[in-house]
Amino acid sequence: MSEDAVLLYATTDDGVATLTLNRPTARNALNTALCEALLGAARRAATEGARLVVIRAAGPVFSAGADLKERKGMSDDAVRARRVKAFAAYDAIERLAMPVIAVVEGPAVGSGVEIAAVADFILATPAASFRTPEALWGTVGATQRLARIVGKRLAKDMMFTGRVLSAEEARDAGFVARVIAPEALEKTLAEITAVITKAPASSVALAKRCIDEGLERDPRGALATELMAIEESLAAAEWRRTMAGFATGEG
Repeated sequence: MSEDAVLLYATTDDGVATLTLNRPTARNALNTALCEALLGAARRAATEGARLVVIRAAGPVFSAGADLKERKGMSDDAVRARRVKAFAAYDAIERLAMPVIAVVEGPAVGSGVEIAAVADFILATPAASFRTPEALWGTVGATQRLARIVGKRLAKDMMFTGRVLSAEEARDAGFVARVIAPEALEKTLAEITAVITKAPASSVALAKRCIDEGLERDPRGALATELMAIEESLAAAEWRRTMAGFATGEG
């Protein structure tokens, strides 16, 4: 993909697909083109069988949210259509079978928080921050995923007051998994990548599915989800190959 694309898509031999938001002069604001590019990238990662997807951003800002310059000249129907495209992109990323990691090294606002929230977990540097001021701007957005992760009271505080969560506060609230010093970020990401890509892709996908679907069900339904996943795992017999490696001192 050319360097002037709104989203860069890069792959490695071990199956890592890196999606880089690439509108640094617009602070990676989410416009129609970027919505469409994110949706296309999610579909490409699924089609090509990526083992891991990493989402990061060019420049010092992860994403400043919706592109208000684009929205200024839009009709209500056009605004509605653009929002639907964003929802489709978020959903496509969230539904990917493989793990998705967001790497946030600067401010994430509104839609930027949404993009980070669809990842399975977030790595952040101390320069990262998270803000959802949509209600203060006279619009509605970022009301669903964030509240499910950090709880409705903190989400409302952020939405009603514009409160900014630092990387450390976001970690304490359960939104960020790890806060990593900038000089250690690439090494840590490489270590995480190596672990994930060496693990059996089928079992990682099953684990992801069990966690995601289990949280949407009552305890009995969640257990049924795991039992079905166990049956799939037994049928695939990947665990036998993995255990054989342990038995011979490999892996």
